[in-house]
Order: sequence, then structure tokens, then C-alpha cells
Amino acid sequence: MTYDNFTIKAQESILKAQQIAAELNQQQVDTTHLLKGVLATDEHVATFLLQKMDVNIETLNRKLDEAIRAYPRITGSEKQFLTNEANRALSTAKRLLPAFGDEYISVEMILLGVLLGNDRGARILKDSGATEEGLRSAVEELRKGKKVTDQSTDNTYNALNKFAVNLNERAESGKLDPIVGRDEEIRRVLHILSRRKKNNPLLIGEAGVGKTAIVEGIAWRIIKGDVPENLKRKKIYTLDLAGLVAGAKFKGEFEERLKGVINEVSGSDEIILFIDEIHTLIGAGGGSGAMDAANILKPALARGELRTIGATTLDEYQKYFEQDAALVRRFQTVLIDEPSIEDTISILRGIQEKYEVYHKIGILDEALIAAAELSDRYISDRFLPDKAIDLIDEAAAKLRLELDSVPEQVDEWERKVRQLEIEREGIKREKDEKKLASITEQLANAREKRDSMRAAWNNQKEIVDTIQDIKKRMEELEMEAEKAERNSDFEAVAKIRYGELQQLPVMLKVAEEKLAQLPEDSRFTNEQVTANDIAGVVARWTGIPVARMMQSEKEKLLHLEAEIGKRLIGQEFAVQAVANAVRRSRSGLQDGDRPIGSFIFLGPTGVGKTELAKALAEVLFNDEHAIIRIDMSEFQERHAASRLVGAPPGYVGYEEGGELTESVRRKPYSIVLLDEIEKAHPDTFNVLLQVLDDGRLTDNKGRVVNFKNTIIIMTSNMGAETILENFEDLDALGEKHRADIIETTKKEVFDLLKETLRPEFLNRIDEQVMFLPLAKADIRKILQLLLKKIEKMLARQGMVLRCSDVALDWLCDLGYDPQFGARPMKRTLQREVVDELSKFVIGGTFSAGDTIYIHTNKQGLTFGKEPFEGAVHIPEVTEAAKKEQAAAAVAQKQSAEAVKQEKAAAERKKQLEELEKATQDLKDVIEDIKPAEET
Repeated sequence: MTYDNFTIKAQESILKAQQIAAELNQQQVDTTHLLKGVLATDEHVATFLLQKMDVNIETLNRKLDEAIRAYPRITGSEKQFLTNEANRALSTAKRLLPAFGDEYISVEMILLGVLLGNDRGARILKDSGATEEGLRSAVEELRKGKKVTDQSTDNTYNALNKFAVNLNERAESGKLDPIVGRDEEIRRVLHILSRRKKNNPLLIGEAGVGKTAIVEGIAWRIIKGDVPENLKRKKIYTLDLAGLVAGAKFKGEFEERLKGVINEVSGSDEIILFIDEIHTLIGAGGGSGAMDAANILKPALARGELRTIGATTLDEYQKYFEQDAALVRRFQTVLIDEPSIEDTISILRGIQEKYEVYHKIGILDEALIAAAELSDRYISDRFLPDKAIDLIDEAAAKLRLELDSVPEQVDEWERKVRQLEIEREGIKREKDEKKLASITEQLANAREKRDSMRAAWNNQKEIVDTIQDIKKRMEELEMEAEKAERNSDFEAVAKIRYGELQQLPVMLKVAEEKLAQLPEDSRFTNEQVTANDIAGVVARWTGIPVARMMQSEKEKLLHLEAEIGKRLIGQEFAVQAVANAVRRSRSGLQDGDRPIGSFIFLGPTGVGKTELAKALAEVLFNDEHAIIRIDMSEFQERHAASRLVGAPPGYVGYEEGGELTESVRRKPYSIVLLDEIEKAHPDTFNVLLQVLDDGRLTDNKGRVVNFKNTIIIMTSNMGAETILENFEDLDALGEKHRADIIETTKKEVFDLLKETLRPEFLNRIDEQVMFLPLAKADIRKILQLLLKKIEKMLARQGMVLRCSDVALDWLCDLGYDPQFGARPMKRTLQREVVDELSKFVIGGTFSAGDTIYIHTNKQGLTFGKEPFEGAVHIPEVTEAAKKEQAAAAVAQKQSAEAVKQEKAAAERKKQLEELEKATQDLKDVIEDIKPAEET
């Protein structure tokens, strides 16, 4: 027999039958193999035909598998052959062609050929309920008058059920989530669908805003009859474009499948086709010499034969649709905006029960509110309600896993029991009766405790499952009642609603009370999703510490000054200004679309400008490295400003993105530190205006980067000389005099700032903060902080460090330089302490367990193991030595002052001499003029 007059699907079915036999080492390919091949190759057609005869597909498959396994197996044979019965079935199928007007043998003819026989395959089919009359009737219904005139006609059969999903059926069976809100958008779609021509709405919106949910909501409304009269009998099918393309091996096969779908939709006035991600139609299937899917759809759309709802995102619409004006004009666009937080909460409340039933746990209303609010604030690269729904789903899944897993308390007792069992076996070998009795008693107590805890855990889990099973049953019964009501079966409605459905709420209340009455020690895990669970998921997604997020705004920032003060010494004014600005931002009394805060830090080097940024990062983000540092001295040229947002298209570096925008996209919860701001080109400030005002910046690729969770800190050395000069003798200033000088200096420095930076830039900054030079007392505190770090490093090696007050004073005197701040102190500590300690540790002088004492003598610092021990004696510093050190410090200061005064005197003398010379020159000129006038 030749197979040229078989359709492609029929040929594939026969080859699949041969493959099944080969896999089982069978030579015979019988009618049972043929049936199995048909079911495996063309599942949609075979299933449709058999289900029309009420054949149970699962039972049929099981019977066929049992029959196939009964055939003899022959090892070593690679060839298979058709049995006489299989050949007869295929010959019968060929003889049936004229009766159906076909030119090719199709899959349904093979089924009919097998059924008309009397072999094992035919008997299985007949026993399953298949009949010749029923199969012929099903074939006619499938084909709808079509004839098999080419080898790929199979693709057009039942195309809608093959390559689309009936949303009405999914809604009726409860597989779609109910939609809440979006009434205006749904009404707009219904208006467009009711038009005579171009009745094709195109939903455009960002990913996750609910475009697909709107279409599913329309399917829900159709099922409930909550639509205009002209739409009540409509069915919505969602097209599976991937299924259309998948398996289309031959040229024209994809087009034929799509044409089959279009013909079915066009042939019925009741079908609306929903194409999600409709932009994928453009180019789909468009190989060489073939039309793409969009061009195949255009004629039917233009004639109004094909009623379609499309959905795509704004970016894809611009990229694909707008390039094809002929396609655009056949659709009416409907913009779908992101819902507000309030609308999102309503949506979450609408789907709450679905997620409770699925995960078998409760979801509190506070969790829904937290999901909407926290996702809006902290997840900036996605859209509501999708991101809020995902938070609820993941938090519920995590809680369900905890309920299903053995609790930590039970697991601890399990391990303890195993440990005691091992110990008992060891003691048995020692034959120590007293120890054995003791360990046996401990083991019995541990087992009792473990069993009681496991029983309590199982009890809690059982009650929780019972509650959710009741809720699930209530939902199922409510759906059955609604379905019966739609079918006008009011007897069934009454039976459901006044029968079991009336009893279930009482059972639910009893179960919930039982759960609430459980003692605290019998509850091993929370059975309800709370706001804290939602915050935990957000923390895992974004890296923001959960505990800090869940505190109230007042609680969270109440001790901000104290926390920063642990790291930053001597800048109370600066810390206070920053803390106030951050509190204003977080209290909701400032525009939430702006950054958390924006500051300019002004002051000399080494006074703590960068350290304050690090301290803020640690307090707010729990990570001192959450800082994006950009050196603005690299942006002195006009063209360098583009580096912040990325090079324009066509320029080198376009693909890399901007330095600022890419950094914030990757770490949206950080401090942006712009160093040496006054050195940047003025055009750079134009870019930053958008960030400071709107909390957003668009990069070179058109992506909007969100800055509302960042703190912008700009540093500058402007006014450093003025600050140092005004606070030259900082330690000697009285409190009142100091306050006056601070105000005067602030005015001078801020006036200088206004001369340097534009008013519109300064006007957008929350706070301008001036840093004061560090006093010697501040340097001593910084020294103690630095020594604590050294103590921690030594503690890791088992050593303890102790430093006397005298040694602290000595180091403080040596490292104090008001002009350079704390950095000289760091260098002094490294040179005098760290370098010396490293020699002692490497040389073995100090090792684990030692206490290292640091003191001073006339030569400098001394290091010893004991406070008083021979060669390493730590001498007391005498009053004379103290006076000598003080006198030396005064002399050094006086010497520096004298040098300064000498320079000033020399400068004055030079200027006076120049003035005298100029005056004398003028006199000489006048004297020369006088004789000439007299003459």
C-alpha cells in the first residue's frame, strides 16, 4: 500500500504507531497501535470525535496500553510490519473516500476503518461506547461540509478548539479570577464591540496593569448576563499564537491553520477572538514568499467579519503597530492606565478568597493594604496590580510551605531524641546500669515532649486545612448555584442555597473558634498572611530590611540623630539638618515623587561629609556601601554631562547606558553622592534639575529611572577657607560667641554658593548643610572610634587592646590638624599604633590570649602585656612632662602665629612701598608740568 493519498496527519499517525511498537521491541503494528498513534498525533480531532460519542479518553488509553503490552516482543529485530487487521482498517478507510467526497485519507477515516473491523482495536473502541453512526455524525459536525482535498486539510478541522481557549467556559468553571473595578474600561470595550464596523478594540497599557484581566472580566459578565443584549450570546476565545506556529513544518501550514481559525470565527456571529500580545502577529509565519499573520487578518478585519480584541504594551505598539498604518486603522485603541493604590486594594479584596482557597491559609486585610502600598513605594520597575498580586501570592506560598514543613521546635526535639538514642546505645555497651537508667528516662521524656508537640502541630494543621476546605466547598457550591440560576433550574438553586450552603458557615465559624482557642504554645506557625509577611517578601525582592520598613515613620526615624552620632563626631548641626529633612520626606508632608532628601554638604576636607553619607546609608538602608559615588570633577566639559544618562544613539558607549541612571536602576535604594559639585559644567545641573524636582530621570534609551527612594548628597569645598579662618581658634571660643560665628560663617558661605550655582538648582535642594572644623575634643572621640576598629581586628585573633588616657592625649596632640580634619589622625594612628602592632604580632611578641597595653614615655608610645612589667613598664607621665608637652604645643602654635604675622607684615610693607612710589611718581610729574605753565 502506498501512502501518497494519506493526509500528513494520517501519515504521522501511522509512523507514531510504528514508533510505539519499536519502543516495546514489537514487530507487529496492529489496530491498537494505530489507535494509540492517532490519539498521540492528532489529539484535538480524535478527542473531539470520541467525546461526541461519550467515550472516556483516559479509560480508552488505559485499555489500549494494556492490549499493546500483551503483544509478543522480539529482541534484536529493528523492522516492524502492519498486521492483516491494520492493513484491512487502512483499506477500509480508502474505500470510504467516495462516500465522504474526499481525495485523501484523513485521521477520522482511519478511526472509522478500525471501528468497522472485528479485531482487538475495534472491540476496544466499541466497548468504550463508539458506534459507526455516532462516529459518522461526529465527522460531519467536525468538518461542517468541508472535503479533504489536500494533504493538510486536517489543520483546518476544529481549528478554534485546537488553537484557542474558550474564556466563557473557563469563567463558568471558576478557573478565572473575578475582576473588580475597571468598569469604565470595560464599558468602553463593550461600546467598540457593538459598532457595525471596525468593532475591534485594542487595549494598550504597561505590562501588569490588567489588560488580559479586562477581557476575562468581560467573559465573566457574559456568563452572568451583565452585558448589553447584543453581546449576551457571545463567546470569547483567546488565540494561542505559539500553538499556531508550533509544529508547522511545511510551507503554508501555519497560514492554513490561521485561515482555519479565521474561517470559524467569521462563520459564527457569536465568537469574539482575543489576541493577547497582538504585536507578535506582525512577522509571525512570514517566511520567504509567505504572508505574515497580520496581513492574513487584515481583510477579515476590514470587512467586519472578524471581531477581535487585541492587547499589547505601549512600547510594542509604537515599535510594531505604528509602522503598519493599514493595521492600526482597523483597531480602536483603549488606553489602560495603572490603577491607583485604592483601586488595587479593591482588586486584591476581590481575589482574596481565590488565593485563600488555593493556598489553604487566611489572608488578612492588612496584608492586602501593605501589598498595594509597599509594592507601589519600593517596586518601581513593575506596575500595579500585578506586583501587589505577586506579593500576596508569594507570601501565601511561603506561609503554606511553613505549615507543611516540620516546625523548628518539633525538629529540635526530633534531633534530641535521635541523639539520646545514640548515647543510650553507647552506654549499653559499657553496662553502666545507673547511667543507662538516667539516659532511658531522659529519652522517654524527650519522646513524650516530641510526640505532644507533633500532635499539637498536626492538630493546628488539621484545623487550618478544615477551614480552607469549608471555604473551598462554599465557593464550589456558590458557583453551582449561579450556574443553575443561569439555566433557570431554581429547584437546584434552592436545594444548594438552603441545604448544604446554609450549614457550611456554621461549620466554618466552629472551626475558626477552635483555631482561636488553641493555646499559644500549641501554635507553631502563623496561619494567616499578615502585613509583616508581605514586608518580608518585599525585603527579599529589594534588599530593604524588613524590620525598618514595618516601623511607623515616627518610630523609624525617631533616633536618627543618635544612630548617626555613633559614627559621626562633632557635626551636630549637619546631622540635625539632614535628620529633619529626611523626617519631612518620610512623614508624608513632602511630595512623595521627589527623592527622600537632597543636600549640599559644604566644609573643609576631613570633617565628615562622606562619613555622614555612609552613616545615613547604614541607618536607612542597613548597608554603608549603598552609596553611588560620582566624581563631578570628571564632568567639567559640556559634552561630559551626557555620561550621566548615556551617550546618544550612534555614539560610542550608547549600549552601556548612563553612569548615574544605570547605577540607580541596579541599586534604587541608595545614597547618590555627587562629589565636588562646583567643578561640574553648568549643563550637568540641567540634568539634575529633573531628578531633584520630579524624582525621575530618562536615560538615553527612553527608560524612566525612579529616584524617589534615593537620597541625593552633593559635596563641595566652597567656603572652606572662610570656615577655617572664622573658626581658627575653635577650642577657645565660648558657646555664645561660637553660635554667632556659626551664623555669620553660614551667611558668608551660602552667599558664595549662590554666586556659584544657579538659583533654580539651589531652590530644588532640601537643605544646604555647613560642616564645622573639628575641635580637639572631637578628634579625641574620633580616635576612640578608630581604636575600637583596631580592637575588633585584634579580637578576631584572640587579643585584647587597652590604651591609657595619656596615650590617647599623646596621639590626639600628634594627629590634630584643624586644616585637614580627621584624616591626619587616621594616618597618625596607622603609623604609631597599627604599624608597630603588626611587627609585634608577626614577631610573636603578642599572641592569642594576650592583653596589649598602650602607654607613653618620653620617646613615644610603649606596648606591653602587663601594666607593670620590667622592660615593658608603662611609666606615668609626670606633671613636668605634661607641662613640657603643653609648652611645646603652645610654642608650636605661637611659632606658626609669628610666621603668619611676619608674612602679613611683609605684605603690608610691600603694599605701602608701592603706594609711596606711585605717589612720588605723581609728584614728579606735577613738578615737571609747573615750570612749563609758568613759562
